[in-house]
Amino acid sequence: MSVETTASSAPDPEWEQFVADHAGGLIEVRWKDSDTVLAAKTTVPVVNAPDPIADLPLIPAWTRTPAGWRARADVARVNSVRAFRRWVRRQATEHGHAAQLARGLRRTAVWVQGIEGTQVAVAKHEARRAHHDYRAAKWAHDKRLIPGKEKDKRRGDMDRASAASTSAMASYKRARNEARVKRAIRGAAALAPVAAAEGAGLYIAGAPGSLLATGSVLAALTWIGRRTTAGEIYTDRTAKIGDGDRMTDDMVNRAYRDAKVIASDETLKLLTPCTLTADGTAWQVEFEPPSGTPAAKVLGATASLANAFGVSVQQISQVKGDREDRIKLRVSLKIPFSSKPARGPLLDVERVNLWRPIPMGVNLRGQRINVSWVERSGLFGGEPGSGKSGAANDLLLAAALDPTVRMYLADGKAGADITPFEPIATMYDTDGNPERLLEILDHIWGAEIPERRALAKEHGSRKLTEEMAAVDPRVCQAVLLVDEWSSYGAAAERKTREEMERLLRLIVQQGRALGIITLAATQKPDSDSVPTGIRDILSIRWAMRCMTPEASDTILGKGYAANGHNAQRILKSQRGVGIFMSGEAAEPELSRSDYYDDDEVALLLERAYALRKEAGTLPPSAEPDILDHLIKAATETGRGNVARAEAFAYLATIDGEFAQSPDESDARYASRAGSALKDRLAALGVDVPAVQFPHDGKRVWGWTIEALHAAR
Repeated sequence: MSVETTASSAPDPEWEQFVADHAGGLIEVRWKDSDTVLAAKTTVPVVNAPDPIADLPLIPAWTRTPAGWRARADVARVNSVRAFRRWVRRQATEHGHAAQLARGLRRTAVWVQGIEGTQVAVAKHEARRAHHDYRAAKWAHDKRLIPGKEKDKRRGDMDRASAASTSAMASYKRARNEARVKRAIRGAAALAPVAAAEGAGLYIAGAPGSLLATGSVLAALTWIGRRTTAGEIYTDRTAKIGDGDRMTDDMVNRAYRDAKVIASDETLKLLTPCTLTADGTAWQVEFEPPSGTPAAKVLGATASLANAFGVSVQQISQVKGDREDRIKLRVSLKIPFSSKPARGPLLDVERVNLWRPIPMGVNLRGQRINVSWVERSGLFGGEPGSGKSGAANDLLLAAALDPTVRMYLADGKAGADITPFEPIATMYDTDGNPERLLEILDHIWGAEIPERRALAKEHGSRKLTEEMAAVDPRVCQAVLLVDEWSSYGAAAERKTREEMERLLRLIVQQGRALGIITLAATQKPDSDSVPTGIRDILSIRWAMRCMTPEASDTILGKGYAANGHNAQRILKSQRGVGIFMSGEAAEPELSRSDYYDDDEVALLLERAYALRKEAGTLPPSAEPDILDHLIKAATETGRGNVARAEAFAYLATIDGEFAQSPDESDARYASRAGSALKDRLAALGVDVPAVQFPHDGKRVWGWTIEALHAAR
């Protein structure tokens, strides 16, 4: 390359440098009509070289490295897979290429047919009418016995009708011939490019060229049929995540416009790109709504956004960021927590320290929720079957595996949820007895709290801590569970109810700093389930599926449902899923509690019993007595009763005294075992008469589980 200057020009070093930096090869600068080389430089193209006139593309140097090419290949592969999936989904719609090809063929055929057919049909109709008129005139003329003048008149009518019929037939034939000619011309015009393309392809490249020409013809027909009958054309502007499309900036803005969150002329300020989560289960983005748009308006549009994104309400998650004007949007690719729960983490630990955070479940992002219950209390609620008891079990099982923790359990619905914990519980009530709950609360307030307050004072502190527990074994935590407070309140007299409420409020308020964790649970979230004065000081909330937004707000707090945290939207199939809010979290989030089946609960409680027995922290009544074994035997039958033979067989696995010796007859064994059982029960001061009930087609003697519990 040579750059020449005029003789009167002086060398320009800046121009020489510019040319040298932006061109390859040997650059020479000469005087005009001279062989003198003023400057010469060999250069190679420089990536990201200076761009003084701003017309060069910005290409990072790393893209030309092996790692860059691999990154390009990965991006191309992902984009190709997504494009193919979109193409496959498109084929099942009216925008599919087969549908477009069919429309193109049909429209081409209609164009070739033209509108002359209408003119031919009109001419044909006129010819038929004229011929009909001629036949009618001829029939009238051919009648006999008609006067001469009338005959002449009818002859004239017949002649005129004949002329009109002849003219109409000529017009019809002319219109038909013209239509055929025009259709032939249009048909030739439509087929000529096809024939030309096929001929040229076959002549130039043989069979491959013919196939290429056929593809071109099909593509042209597809292009002709690209618009539907309604005039719609395929566009990514109608893409939805529910249809498998990727989230884009345009899609997010369109969704919020369709949901009436922002105006048609407003846009969201995206703070992060629309990205797929690391586990590939959801799209996420963080943005700022237009100035003046309240966060409550954005968070309350979940249902409309689900429609705009083409997903279910359960797949939309909106969380307010660290500022009022920042929203984090997450759209799951499938309904969250629809798969089987993972193995509970407590199964893999031998012992738990309740002073430390304990595992309670997982959130939408698959991150484990570890909750610190130190100086905390909780409220779990949801309709029956929502998984409330399973969530409460996460805390109870963790507390059970800490042998230093004292457990106080009360079940107002008189169910069997806390029955497995009875052997290690300091005090419990499984009958929904208000007097028993009052006894438990009175013990905690009158004995536990003064003892703990004295320990804190002894250590020179106003609260108990893990550091104190490490040096003083007397310092420990306690868990109080009150399930279905409303049932206790309904069964109690007014004075008893007021006293229970007073004591529970004091325990929650003053027990937090002294290591007493209170958990209230309810399956009927309303103003009576947990008194307002107590509910307001319970810091950890977990709202499982609820029947109404008001019930959800009863658990989480007023206004949360309107802000998008509505437990009514949780599906019945999402058992154990709820909106979790801890005192440390900025915003509630959808989470699923860890689940342990009955066998796993039994396994964990066996381990807990062994730990407490080794540590010497079993309550005085924790060693199972003969009545406990009878109750367990009746429970395991699943019938609510246990026959004498079944009871003796079960007791034989516990105590050798009830085993039948080889030389002992059945009658003698039944008499001896019955006497031994009666003596054991008498030693406890218990008398449970046997009753008859049907079993295996006959009436047998035994005990009912109600009578055994009543004897307790």
